[in-house]
Amino acid sequence: MTVATGHWPEHLHGQTTHARRGDIRHAFTHSVDFVLIDPDAARGPGLFTRNRAGLYSVQDRHHGGPPKAGRGAAWAREVLAARGLTGARLMLLTQPAFIGRVFNPVSFWLAFRGDDLVAVISEVTNTFGDRHSYVSAHPGFAPIIASDELQATKVMHVSPFQDIAGGYRFRFRITPARIAIRIGHENGPHGVVATLTGTRRPMTNATLLAAAIRRPLGTARTWLLIHWHALRLKLKGAAYRPRPEAPLDEVS
Repeated sequence: MTVATGHWPEHLHGQTTHARRGDIRHAFTHSVDFVLIDPDAARGPGLFTRNRAGLYSVQDRHHGGPPKAGRGAAWAREVLAARGLTGARLMLLTQPAFIGRVFNPVSFWLAFRGDDLVAVISEVTNTFGDRHSYVSAHPGFAPIIASDELQATKVMHVSPFQDIAGGYRFRFRITPARIAIRIGHENGPHGVVATLTGTRRPMTNATLLAAAIRRPLGTARTWLLIHWHALRLKLKGAAYRPRPEAPLDEVS
């Protein structure tokens, strides 16, 4: 690493849960590794790299815009500025690439004024290669607290077992010690509740090696698990919906 400024990256050995609502129920919990980084810094232990190959890495081309042609923090700042927020401190919460391979169902751009969370861009990517981002913020970018529920209309196909209908309800609890995010998709009696929780710890070579031993497939494991649960839903009788066209707008 050549840059010695910015926030030291953090490693979240967390859990994600999904619970399907409606006539056909399905739920699961899996452990998962996320990192929380300052996207403008290049600090970190030797096994973590930025914008180049490494055991674990975060590359700007994977975030902020199309899945393989992202622009990183510059894109996030443009999105926020278009909505009236400038000068915010940005952090990126995401699953890192493992030996160059990455798949992120959702990553989060967290925008702060001082210690207050004031906006979140939830960057959603489906298994078909489509991406859409949802901006969550209060009027005037008032602080977002744990009890707040921010809403968005669902516009992109994510699960082939759910309609593009209804909306999302986001909750964010970001403290110095822990992160807890809840996303509820509600479409009448149908939908899904998904959570991500984890304890914030400084990233070290030891934490990264432990993650590699626990989950040697990295985010390829995420992709495989998604398809495994899709098969289970199909066997339970859930109706499959063909992939529609991706939304024209990149952000809503």
